[in-house]
Amino acid sequence: MAESDTPTPPRLLPEEIHRAVKPGTALLRLQTTPAREGVLDGAWWPRTRHVRAELPALIRALTGHLGPITRVGLDTAAWEEVPTRVVVDGRVVHLDSFPVGDDTVLITRGANDHFALMVVPPDTTPDAARDAMARAVRADNVTQAAEILVAPLPEPAAPRQESA
Repeated sequence: MAESDTPTPPRLLPEEIHRAVKPGTALLRLQTTPAREGVLDGAWWPRTRHVRAELPALIRALTGHLGPITRVGLDTAAWEEVPTRVVVDGRVVHLDSFPVGDDTVLITRGANDHFALMVVPPDTTPDAARDAMARAVRADNVTQAAEILVAPLPEPAAPRQESA
């Protein structure tokens, strides 16, 4: 079999994304579809569990793509010192307590547009975080965030052997 005939497993994200993913990164799947098949709209890997330190950067990134964010729902038991609101770039964003678990935040744009982001724990290894985030942003993902985060890492692909 020629080298070009050997199927290669598809990468979940382009290589440049894998190099760029580090704590503080948010990956979003901003695709308008008539049916919402996936469970999650994106993933976020905060550096810490300090809401006041972490949320402003996420809200700025989301606002740049989605427009003004009005609310963020999170499990207050998973975060340190959660206020009822934060002000980001002069806009008030309300924080709501939801028992969604420490693995998810709910984002509201306007009155009715809701987005669910998986939260990768800050102490996650880079390889595990990249893999989990890639799984979360797949349009066909039907796996809940908690299940993605505990899934084992895929085995590395075996090195391809050159044909003589």
